[in-house]
Amino acid sequence: MRRRLLISLLLLLAPAVHAIGLADARHLAGRTGFAAEPAIVAELRPLTYPQAVDRLLAETRTTPLTPAPTWVGQWPLEGRRFKDLSPEQRKALVKELRRRARDLKAWWYREMLATDAPLTEHMTLFWHNHFTSSLRKVRLPTLLYRQNLLLRRYALGNFGTLLHAVARDPAMVLYLDNQTNRKGRPNENFARELLELFTLGEGHYREQDIKNAARAFTGWEANRRTGRFRFNRRVHDDGVKTFMGRTGRFDGDDIIDIVLAQPQTARFVTAKLWRDMVSERPDPAEVRRLAAVFRNHHYEIRPLLRAMLLSPQFRAAADRGRLIKSPVELLVGTLRMFGLAVKPERLVQAGRALGQDLFDPPNVKGWPGGDAWISSATLLVRQQLLSRLVRGMEMGRRGGGTMGGVQAMYAVWAERPDAELDAMLLPVPPVDPPPVSDHGMARVADLVLDPAFQLK
Repeated sequence: MRRRLLISLLLLLAPAVHAIGLADARHLAGRTGFAAEPAIVAELRPLTYPQAVDRLLAETRTTPLTPAPTWVGQWPLEGRRFKDLSPEQRKALVKELRRRARDLKAWWYREMLATDAPLTEHMTLFWHNHFTSSLRKVRLPTLLYRQNLLLRRYALGNFGTLLHAVARDPAMVLYLDNQTNRKGRPNENFARELLELFTLGEGHYREQDIKNAARAFTGWEANRRTGRFRFNRRVHDDGVKTFMGRTGRFDGDDIIDIVLAQPQTARFVTAKLWRDMVSERPDPAEVRRLAAVFRNHHYEIRPLLRAMLLSPQFRAAADRGRLIKSPVELLVGTLRMFGLAVKPERLVQAGRALGQDLFDPPNVKGWPGGDAWISSATLLVRQQLLSRLVRGMEMGRRGGGTMGGVQAMYAVWAERPDAELDAMLLPVPPVDPPPVSDHGMARVADLVLDPAFQLK
């Protein structure tokens, strides 16, 4: 009888022994989404660590949840060329495109706030900063919307397939000037960024490789009257080219296939994802191991992510709270964590003030991230925005505010023990510990305003 009771007790305790627990669940949710949202953490806590990782990797989507802006199906030039418009028509079109640009940025914030798959949006944002394009140069919001759909479709899909698709993406074609890439007059911009920023990194190719890659992409252009990709055979250079030690009558797809065959491509992409997910200083040995997983799975992103999230380095206590939240992560994560409703248009303005203007990265290298997010100006703005949110919570609780979701938020947070609040809201101990008399929402307010809240 005693032995049977002991066995029963061990069986009851086994799930708790192997469960992921609060700290790991919080870390996993915070690094793969926008914040350690209570509902997600609660879902992960009873699972083992591998089960929790697999649950997150399974809860993804390839299409947005939020309805698209009404104008995305309308091509603004309607079969015309910009240079053929009258001055009045040009002025009206520029004004309309600016309005659509604001709509597009607000739409993506709306999607990030509403999504049921935070990992998908996190990865879409990652690829947006990898395969950069900007409204300032492209000027056509419809094309950036389509590019966003493309990045989401393959956010956790196949990197090789995504790379081939991006090379044909009209927004990318216009952004990196492949529109003017012609036989006899090659434009090297896309070819250079393909090798330097998208796949290999500096020092892993020669200038001659760029020149011949540019020749291979001649004639890959966007039809300005329809906004669709087209291959213009008349201006394509179909001559013999030597690229990365191989010779042939290569076209753009051949160049991409040769690049994907280089082990350095997997290492480069893996290291960049490591800096986003794990730490700012990639572990060379781990990067090589994970890159081998990436290549062995034919550039499938999901197996790479799984191996990275299961690595000891990802779970290491020393690397928790070492990454700075981007402006989008800070804004979207805070609102999702507390279930608050703020107009997306205000988030567009706030993101711009903090240095991350969606669809308008600073240059072809994208946002550098890390310490670059923090300056004397942005640090002040970050604190002001968080203070405003805290005041909005308090006003909403008293019935004098307009910030949506406050009452529901209190039901989730107000009765939690102090230690649990600390563990849920901060990845590391607070810089300024709250007074011992602060509990519930008073403690929440203290923790949100602590510098550690801006880390992940």
